[in-house]
Amino acid sequence: MADDHGTVSLRLPFRAPLCPGNLFGHLAATSVPGVEEWRDGAYRRTLRLPHGHGVVTLWPMPDHVGCRLTLSDRRDLPTAIGRCRNLLDLDADPVAVGDVLRADPVLAPFVDEHPGRRVPRTVDASELAVRAVLGQQVSTAAARTHAARLVTAHGEPITDPEGGLTHLFPTPEALASLDPARLALPRTRRATLTGLIAALAAGEIDLGAGGDRCRARAQLSALPGLGPWTVETIAMRALGDPDAFIPADLGIRVAARRLGLPVTPAALTRRAAAWRPWRAYAVQYLWATGDHPVNRLPAA
Repeated sequence: MADDHGTVSLRLPFRAPLCPGNLFGHLAATSVPGVEEWRDGAYRRTLRLPHGHGVVTLWPMPDHVGCRLTLSDRRDLPTAIGRCRNLLDLDADPVAVGDVLRADPVLAPFVDEHPGRRVPRTVDASELAVRAVLGQQVSTAAARTHAARLVTAHGEPITDPEGGLTHLFPTPEALASLDPARLALPRTRRATLTGLIAALAAGEIDLGAGGDRCRARAQLSALPGLGPWTVETIAMRALGDPDAFIPADLGIRVAARRLGLPVTPAALTRRAAAWRPWRAYAVQYLWATGDHPVNRLPAA
């Protein structure tokens, strides 16, 4: 259903089951002020689109995801829908994932309790890559703060009559002009961020849908300061690799220790071979064993 103001309301179907807690919880807990927000039981964010920009509001329902899109150019509707589906991993096959993960007696109780966990992904691969670097070795709150500063300084302003969204996340080209000295980051992290931005702005790394994931991993790994945690985070959330795995992640290591799984990255990787080709979904279940806002829907 559409109105006269460029707003379209529709339902996004998915393959059942779907567990919305970690999906919307992650997006809300990591939201960048100005670009994203949780408001009135829904996740909202700005979208940079081929012919203009948009604002999307998404909320979970029992048999679909509600979606309201306000677009500056109606031609962007199919692209916007596709990006929203990718963001929420709505084309996943939760039955196939569950069958594999449930075969592991350690994971089976968690899969049975909350079947259909999805991988929170992204609407913009370059944005996710930049945010992954900003999130290196810092808290969720600190990563949000760093990203918000970039948005304020380099993002494109928009008007959001419905809420508190103010900017589009800056493109790599816009960020290429930033002064590293103005970043409140350690010197090595500044070099990592500017190196990534330069490579993205020059088109040297292809993070697009349908790209070669192995090649993208190799290109990312070749950049100074991008270790396995960052590369696999980008692979999981930007490249959409369902088998991406981050055994060195603190939350994963804590969960592994709690569940009696191997703790060292090498040993846990060997143990996780049984979860292939769905290790990215195993990550969601391991994270969900902890008490963190990313694992649950916000209260309001």
